[in-house]
Amino acid sequence: MKTKQILVAFLILAGTFTACKKDKAEPEAVKPSVQNVEIGYANNKRAIRGRDFHLNADVLAGSKITSVMVKILQKTGQTYSANWKFEITWDEFKGVKNTNVHKHFTIPAEAPEGTYDFFFIVNDENGSKLEIKEDFVIIDAANMPVDPIVDRDIFSRNGTMIYYINTYVENPLVFKKNDEFTARTQIKQIQGDGTLYTVLINKKLNYFPETISQLDFAKGIIISKVEHKGLGPASSITTLKNVNGVWGGDSIIIGAEKDGIGNAISGQKAWASGQYNLVILYHNSTYNVSTHKSIPITINYE
Repeated sequence: MKTKQILVAFLILAGTFTACKKDKAEPEAVKPSVQNVEIGYANNKRAIRGRDFHLNADVLAGSKITSVMVKILQKTGQTYSANWKFEITWDEFKGVKNTNVHKHFTIPAEAPEGTYDFFFIVNDENGSKLEIKEDFVIIDAANMPVDPIVDRDIFSRNGTMIYYINTYVENPLVFKKNDEFTARTQIKQIQGDGTLYTVLINKKLNYFPETISQLDFAKGIIISKVEHKGLGPASSITTLKNVNGVWGGDSIIIGAEKDGIGNAISGQKAWASGQYNLVILYHNSTYNVSTHKSIPITINYE
């Protein structure tokens, strides 16, 4: 009898132990996380068909990345001129734990205008997935209220022109200590309010801003800052007298103690010999549209 009681008690304990093991949930796989997402320039979640598109995201995997992809799908219930979808996958991030996804690709010219679902997807080795879904607009340039374009850029050294609208009078563009560097640029097809910067950045900093929101004043030597407010409708006129195009630009002495907005030229951005980029950054705050351009120059500072 005692033996039977002991056996029953053992079976009850064993069952309880087994039940506890089953009740104990497996730890959930850690999903990837993302920061500093930019879907389109200035994160405007918009693309112009037939043009370059900008995507940026800092990704931290739960374990390791297997793939990163973008899907652009038409919304249910919306009308489009044609059926269309877009998918692109990058396997180059496979096996990476922490990375910056900075990509440029062209939105096909045949993409119908309209509002879409934009998916940014990161798949993880641990089986988890990050999926960001945003409303996304594809538009034709002809239907944009503003379409800022760097129309003219002119550089001179000590009063002598050395670069004019993608044409090099001298190539490479070389400046020495105490040279006067004048950088002028024109942005056309704009209206409303906006800001234009021209900035010198040493390539050794590995820093390549594409929007004003990315501008780090500790790394860039500002040559000029120009703001405009309340401009009328955009114009195709491209003369210096065009009131609907802003001419920005100023001069800086190579070796100056302060830049064009009064910041000390020291620390990471201190003058040095090497390869630089002259970066043109424009943002229209009225319509949340940006453009940029970069031109290489050389400084011999010794």
